[in-house]
Amino acid sequence: MFTHRSSLKNGLGRIGQLHQRTTSFKSQGIPLIPYGGSHSPDLDPFSVCENESELDDNPGGTFVDPNTFQVIDMNAQDQASATLPPPVLQRTSSQSSTHKDRRDGEGDSTTISRLKKHLFAEVDGEQSTAPLSAYCFMTGFIDSVTFSAIFVWCAFQTGNTVQLALALARLFNGQHDHSFHIADQQALCSVLTFIFGAFIGRLGDKLGCKTRLWLALGTFIQAIFTMAAAISIWQSHQGSVADSRANPAWTNTLSFVCVGFMSASMGLQGIMGKRVNTQFTTTVVLTTTWCELMADPKLFDIRRMVISRDHKIMAIGSLFLGGFAGRALLDKIGSAGTLGIGTGIRLIISAWWLFVPEKKAKK
Repeated sequence: MFTHRSSLKNGLGRIGQLHQRTTSFKSQGIPLIPYGGSHSPDLDPFSVCENESELDDNPGGTFVDPNTFQVIDMNAQDQASATLPPPVLQRTSSQSSTHKDRRDGEGDSTTISRLKKHLFAEVDGEQSTAPLSAYCFMTGFIDSVTFSAIFVWCAFQTGNTVQLALALARLFNGQHDHSFHIADQQALCSVLTFIFGAFIGRLGDKLGCKTRLWLALGTFIQAIFTMAAAISIWQSHQGSVADSRANPAWTNTLSFVCVGFMSASMGLQGIMGKRVNTQFTTTVVLTTTWCELMADPKLFDIRRMVISRDHKIMAIGSLFLGGFAGRALLDKIGSAGTLGIGTGIRLIISAWWLFVPEKKAKK
């Protein structure tokens, strides 16, 4: 019991001593927390402990605690706070750029889908009059070049087929003429390459024979064939106009290459024109066109437009104009230059197909 009272008395004495020390520091103007990170030299905790008896009401008790005062460095706290990482700010610009890129990607995909839809759309045959008339023009244009040089039609294969039949018949006429004439060789070359070009036209069935893509691509291939023919005849260094059937202007190997490329271009054009299925038919063989025109029941109905009649007349007129233009150019600039112009015309037709209106769905 006595021990507990003594402990309580010592504790109260220490609290009183602490109060007296803080009061004495205030009266002397000494701050408890020094400024500027350094404490006053007058403040010495150990000296206070040595003079503790002067401030103690209880002379028998001692109070020595060097950890009573803690020196706080405010500059160190400022430096510590300065070393903290900066606050993380949410960047809205990156999000907006992400959304913008996403919108751009969607716009690109939409543009590609629209372009694909445009290219794979089927053209309206009734509004394909202009490029088909240009096809007929090229038939007369190309044939004027070959017929003027070697008297062979690279588009009208009826005559070439009959010519080969006549060449075969000569073997049985009793004169024993087994020679393969140059004109017959050129006719055979034209027939075979025409069939090859028509076979290429069957590839259009994979893309759609009436789609803008195939019509433009197929016409572009025709232009490539025409350009190859122009280069071949230019490198052959031969003439452009034959004096007679017995003396053709083209006789060497490169001239055969020229005939082959021109015939292949006409074969491709023929099957493409036929696939469009209009009054222009193949745009190559006009014998049938003449017959259908003469058989048209509205041939003399001149007071109104008749598509079945008028388109056939346009096909025949375009072919005639092409033959006239081809021969006129041939006399001025030769075979190579004329075929070069034909290449340019076919490139224009190729681009023309991309702007032909789409066929409307039937309601």
